[in-house]
Amino acid sequence: MEFAFAGLRAGHGPGTWGQRAIWDVVRGLGTDAARYNVTGGRELAEPLPLPRVADLVRALLARHDSLHTLLDADGDTVRQRVVPAGSVPVVVRSGDVLPTAYALYHELQATPFDPLAELPLRVGLVVADGLVRYIIFSMPHTASDGWGLRNLLADWSAFAADLDPSGVLRQPLEEAAFQHSDRGRRRDAAARRSWLDKLARGPHRPFPVRAAAEPVFPNAVLNSPALALALDRLAADAHAVLLAATAAAAARLTGATDTVFQVVVNNRFLPGLAGGVTTVAQEGLLHLEGTGEPFPALVRRAFGAALSAHRHAYYDKVALRRAIAAADTCDHSCFVNDTRGLMPVLGYAKPTPAALEEALSQTTLSWPVDHEPRPGTTFALDAQDAPGSLELAMTADSALIPREHMANLLYGIESLVVDHALTQPPT
Repeated sequence: MEFAFAGLRAGHGPGTWGQRAIWDVVRGLGTDAARYNVTGGRELAEPLPLPRVADLVRALLARHDSLHTLLDADGDTVRQRVVPAGSVPVVVRSGDVLPTAYALYHELQATPFDPLAELPLRVGLVVADGLVRYIIFSMPHTASDGWGLRNLLADWSAFAADLDPSGVLRQPLEEAAFQHSDRGRRRDAAARRSWLDKLARGPHRPFPVRAAAEPVFPNAVLNSPALALALDRLAADAHAVLLAATAAAAARLTGATDTVFQVVVNNRFLPGLAGGVTTVAQEGLLHLEGTGEPFPALVRRAFGAALSAHRHAYYDKVALRRAIAAADTCDHSCFVNDTRGLMPVLGYAKPTPAALEEALSQTTLSWPVDHEPRPGTTFALDAQDAPGSLELAMTADSALIPREHMANLLYGIESLVVDHALTQPPT
């Protein structure tokens, strides 16, 4: 099934920094690029007939140009082409709503896109008694990041309730025009200066070779209700606490006094970007010094380091990569991505309230999948929601961080966060 559309905005121009950066990552991954898909959905407040759902999807397409944009690529050069007409694939399933939606989510999430040849949106519907009960949107990362998915779901809910989403949007062609302006180029240059300054001061080789390399990069997943409870207790401090704990746990492995991470951040601070369905997020460079000091002090300094990383995380990644290649820089091959709350799927319930010490007994560590080697990566760590829990999913080069050390790092993060939460009054 397809939802056809026509009469929408059209145009073409340079790609945005976000489009270029993500394309640079996924273009050589083939079917493995599906792991970068951005997918999520929600149950409908009121079941709707299929024609009404089709009209609402067309309203979303009219609001967000990124949903009907194709990319053209020639080497590092990426251009975008907004098409006025086309059709969006729709996958329909029937059955018990939530289990069927969960299965459909994984099906769509695992299906790769070709951003050069197909529109960057697929819709999944769960139907019962002739009415749509659940909707899922799946997009390639070249079209949207996690914050964009959240905005898409918010706009869907507004349209379904016969409300107009608020706010004027800066469409991707307009964003690219800003990035090519004098102001955009100054912002880009300031970000590169900040990166190069930090890269000149960090540790050059914190992770030495410790074991024979495996032919794959193992993936470890720590499922921890206690970690979810602890971060809920820490509330507004949670992001800095998670970064500080990752830095301290990594320092225990390396013995280095400084840590440098690339941290995925939300850069929707420019007018018109806050509500957009686009790829705006870039990596910020976090340089945290003195990771051996008492943890509460490290958490306080993590706020400032994170703020600096966010401030200088909106840039032309291709130009930055060239600047880094020409400089003597420290290791920056560790990535941290905090996706809590950004990938709504089934409205995961929070963990059952319990004493943190008791919840720790429920922690599990699994090794669900091995990935192809990722050049330029020592480890990539994702913090993500799970049913009644929180997961730390870590993929690493086992020559630098053997499996035993991966486990130690994950348990170390959990221990630091939970111990810190235990010093705070319950909310």
